[in-house]
Amino acid sequence: MQLLHAPSSLHLSFNNSRPQSEKSFLLSSACCSSHPQRHQKPTWISYKRSVLSSITPKSASASTSAISSGTAEADVLKALSQIIDPDFGTDIVSCGFVKDLQINEALGEVSFRLELTTPACPIKDMFEQKANEVVAMLPWVKNVNVTMSAQPARPVFAGQLPAGLQTISNIIAVSSCKGGVGKSTVAVNLAYTLAGMGARVGIFDADVYGPSLPTMVSPENRLLEMNPEKRSIIPTEYLGVKLVSFGFAGQGRAIMRGPMVSGVINQLLTTTEWGELDYLVIDMPPGTGDIQLTLCQVVPLTAAVIVTTPQKLAFIDVAKGVRMFSKLKVPCVAVVENMCHFDADGKRYYPFGRGSGSQVVQQFGIPHLFDLPIRPTLSASGDSGMPEVVADPLGEIAQTFQNLGVCVVQQCAKIRQQVSTAVTYDKFIKAIRVKVPDSEEEFLLHPATVRRNDRSAQSVDEWTGEQKLQYADVPEDIEPEEIRPMGNYAVSITWPDGFSQIAPYDQLQTIERLVDVPQLTPAQA
Repeated sequence: MQLLHAPSSLHLSFNNSRPQSEKSFLLSSACCSSHPQRHQKPTWISYKRSVLSSITPKSASASTSAISSGTAEADVLKALSQIIDPDFGTDIVSCGFVKDLQINEALGEVSFRLELTTPACPIKDMFEQKANEVVAMLPWVKNVNVTMSAQPARPVFAGQLPAGLQTISNIIAVSSCKGGVGKSTVAVNLAYTLAGMGARVGIFDADVYGPSLPTMVSPENRLLEMNPEKRSIIPTEYLGVKLVSFGFAGQGRAIMRGPMVSGVINQLLTTTEWGELDYLVIDMPPGTGDIQLTLCQVVPLTAAVIVTTPQKLAFIDVAKGVRMFSKLKVPCVAVVENMCHFDADGKRYYPFGRGSGSQVVQQFGIPHLFDLPIRPTLSASGDSGMPEVVADPLGEIAQTFQNLGVCVVQQCAKIRQQVSTAVTYDKFIKAIRVKVPDSEEEFLLHPATVRRNDRSAQSVDEWTGEQKLQYADVPEDIEPEEIRPMGNYAVSITWPDGFSQIAPYDQLQTIERLVDVPQLTPAQA
């Protein structure tokens, strides 16, 4: 790889690091550590307690020093900046969570809103509690009013999405690539767990040949309706979760060829009036063929959850699915090993053997593993039309799904944050900063070099490979007007001439990089 030396006009932006003496409140996360772990029975209550126990009270002397730093607004923001989001590793002020800050110094009143990335944030209560505490410690503050909200539902990805998908924040694929392992059970119970955490949720049953959703839920209206004016589909609903399945189309199970099925799935998914959703859970059909590829390419999947059973045969098929998601740049965030064991006569039995889930985790580096035991109630709830997490919200199965839901929420938030900040333009040094998701390396690219490396038909002849865009055609001082994510694999860069360049991460990693960029002093910044 060639390296470019930065021109003398380039400067590094000033790094506003926090003084070592300043304390932070890190809201620790028990369910999503950086190393592989197996999740079994920690309860939701104990999770909250573990977070609270990790927070150290702020000393009075530290709060006294805060008021001497400047204005009342600066004091409040400085106090709030001590609270660290455990997923982003950044304080809540830098994350942009603090909104509508209002201060009445005469009465000592402070009010503000914390806008989190999702209403299902598992530590939103702790955020509210600590925000109240750190602001109330300011000597002049007598009353604090904190309200909680969540960002509007919207995809992080750029591009022309179908109208029905433009107000969905996260799309989660639940996949196994093998039938009969409990994928639909996991998808439905995960969806209702997320709904129970406060999120707006929908379920899309993508199995046209054998739809499971009509059996596993019991909506009053069991037929999808059409909006004649918009020519769109109105989903049915059960316990606050929106539902779409070919089984609700009044057609039963499909008997048709693959291309027709792909078209049906595309129509059901993209023309449905989903409304604002925080999470859309897709129950993927078995296999890695046309239908699965269509779903992955049409829909901007945020992440995937893999379902398997302990048998070696299940692992072989699941591995194919993981590789498919990897090629399509869809991160797999968790593995659910279903039908692991059962307890009888004071002993634990493993009728299908052990190790398939662990093998998936170890071989593919998926950090989170969840075990589901064999329980008659779990099977019965699926047949009765009421999900197990709704029928027995305090049971062992519900606790496992609660931990899975917390993990999915946190991993999706991390992915969205990584994607949204993967490629940015630094105006101070006039360079494009790149930090590809799941990579610790950050590097700089010259904007003109990125523009000259465009490989689209506008820049390169598709038939001959001849370079149409010449070196001199791109000004040396060109700057991007906008950089937007394009899925988990690329960004869209808009240039002053109106051209929109699609730049895949893989390509950006091969472009000549800027080195020896001169440092800025704080005074120069």
